[in-house]
Amino acid sequence: MPSEPETVVDVRGLTRRFGAFVAVNDVSFSVTRGEIFGYLGANGAGKSTTIRMLCGLLAPTDGRATVAGADIAREPGRVKRSIGYMSQKFSLYADLTVAENLDFYASAYALSGRLRAARMDEALELAGLADRRDALTRELPGGLRQRLALASALLHRPPVLFLDEPTAGVDPLARRAFWRVIRELARGGTTLFVTTHHLDEAELCHRVGMMVDGRLVALDTPAGLKATHVPGTMLSVGTGAGGEAGTRAVMAALAGMPGVHGWQPFGLRVHVRVDPELAGPGRLAARLAERGVATADVEATEAGLEDVFLALVRR
Repeated sequence: MPSEPETVVDVRGLTRRFGAFVAVNDVSFSVTRGEIFGYLGANGAGKSTTIRMLCGLLAPTDGRATVAGADIAREPGRVKRSIGYMSQKFSLYADLTVAENLDFYASAYALSGRLRAARMDEALELAGLADRRDALTRELPGGLRQRLALASALLHRPPVLFLDEPTAGVDPLARRAFWRVIRELARGGTTLFVTTHHLDEAELCHRVGMMVDGRLVALDTPAGLKATHVPGTMLSVGTGAGGEAGTRAVMAALAGMPGVHGWQPFGLRVHVRVDPELAGPGRLAARLAERGVATADVEATEAGLEDVFLALVRR
């Protein structure tokens, strides 16, 4: 029989209060070696507070957690030595070259001599920056700067890497390249804990936890979350030139319609979950026409994590 995956991050009943405000409320989960774990939620949902606790920067009010075998409350120093951290805010030195930034961080991690040189070369290769080592950091495009920040966080080969909104403000092509690096790290056994507002990125995670108002309200694979929280057939409905008024008219017409399980506005379209019999060609459009929305165009679509997130928030 295959052995159980190694648990690298273990969280049990983790809670953090700031006075009367509960930022993280009784959260429990575990993350295994080589897993890409997505942690999603709106601003203020408790994501960054969770990360600060797991990085040994903030003591929990209640509960416990271990990261790479170290207790976050009793051994914060050991936790910090076991992790890499990268935030959405670029924090390297713009007036240094790529190699000089890495050299600075290598010294902070107490790397020296041949080991320092080897780790710098390794990080540059992994991040795709080997040909940019002498470039000034300020001259790098945003996507390459983020990959340099990632390389800096990896110099000491941490078993756990926390990425807090790592691709914020980065163009789609650069985001795709960044995620190629993330997947390569996971294949090599690094555990990655990722927060992101790009839900297409969250689809690339092995599992996803969703936070609402400080609580972990859902945890599963992306496919499992969609099957559980947005079951049924998904259709996309628009009204063409109807604009926002047309979208409101569609949602009003859907209210109480037999066979309709829920809907969410998506720009100037509406995602609608329906029974399979209502998903046949022209059927939902005909029902809407009966309720006064004669210009609706209906097409099949796939449920996404955005649908899951909106459904959970509404509940």
